[in-house]
Amino acid sequence: MGNVGPAELLILLILLGIIAGIILLAVRAAGGRPRAQVAYWAPGVIPQIAEPIRDRVRDLGAEGRTLEAIKLVRQETGLGLRDAKFVTESIIAGRYLPTSTERALQTGPDLADRVRELKEAGRTEQAVFLVRGETGMNQEQAEAFVGLI
Repeated sequence: MGNVGPAELLILLILLGIIAGIILLAVRAAGGRPRAQVAYWAPGVIPQIAEPIRDRVRDLGAEGRTLEAIKLVRQETGLGLRDAKFVTESIIAGRYLPTSTERALQTGPDLADRVRELKEAGRTEQAVFLVRGETGMNQEQAEAFVGLI
């Protein structure tokens, strides 16, 4: 390979660093690095927690094992510590949190109709937020969904 001096090595290392940076940015932009929290969680939107998990959280709370209950909620939902603490305390205190079956049984306009109404009112951003909150889609997917309706 001939004589390679310090200047050539430095240029080669800089080029490798740039290439590695571009690859990392591409992987991150493509969603290759999962988030620590569930995508659908947003303030005011309660994650769906199965009734057996709720029962276990209530039991742990009754035994004074609140930290274990919070860990269980975090494990099941992917919520951050603050949000999992709020949900856990709500379950233990007996405050109402809708279940997934209750959401499915709700009557009224479906998601597409509500999104359509928001779009017609010129509130596209809120329509995207609604789709993300109810489906767990990421921003790009929700924008595509809203664009199709």
